[in-house]
Amino acid sequence: MKKFIIILFFVFYSSISMAHVAHFDKYSKIEMEILRNGKLIGFNNYFFTKKGDEMIITNEIKFSVKLLGTTIFNVEGYGEEKYIKNQLISFDSKTLQNNKKKFVNLIFDKNKNRFYIKGSSYNGEASMDNIIGNWWNHELLKTDSQISPLSGSVKKQVITFIANEKIELYGKTYDVERYKLISKKKDLPENKKLNFDIWFHKKTGLILKVKYSKMGEWEYRVKNFE
Repeated sequence: MKKFIIILFFVFYSSISMAHVAHFDKYSKIEMEILRNGKLIGFNNYFFTKKGDEMIITNEIKFSVKLLGTTIFNVEGYGEEKYIKNQLISFDSKTLQNNKKKFVNLIFDKNKNRFYIKGSSYNGEASMDNIIGNWWNHELLKTDSQISPLSGSVKKQVITFIANEKIELYGKTYDVERYKLISKKKDLPENKKLNFDIWFHKKTGLILKVKYSKMGEWEYRVKNFE
């Protein structure tokens, strides 16, 4: 069960620090559904608030997973990323996993150009080249390192372009670019390895779908954006 939870949380929560948040000026929200084995189990929604040079992105997530009729865990979380002139200034998140608290408190030191992180699994510094690993941000496909929005840990990754494809979501067809995201380290335990298929729609600048296999088939799908 522990292995299952570790790999899931990368997805569920799943910004070069200088993320091009200006690309998202036209959006007020992105709504994603979470499915397991084709069954809807929850949501992961993002909301965008703009005021002058400041943008705040809030993330709400909630889902419940059952096996053989028994709830194995419930997750409910909230996060907030703050940017000023495209620079990530702070990130805070709180997550309740089966009544166990997870958190991240991150601030940017502009004098040292470093992030300082206090998290439930990591305390220390990180390069400003890191991304907060949330699915609203397509810059995730351009970086080799990210910060876990659940615990604050720093993860190295490799992104590979697979092909141009067409996908259908909720009655609409999209021309997308498909990518593979995997862990950079080959010697990680299987439960800690990243292995995701990601479909990116260049016209909207959105990651429309994320899929992976681990004790079932999991998908994140963008249902609505405004």
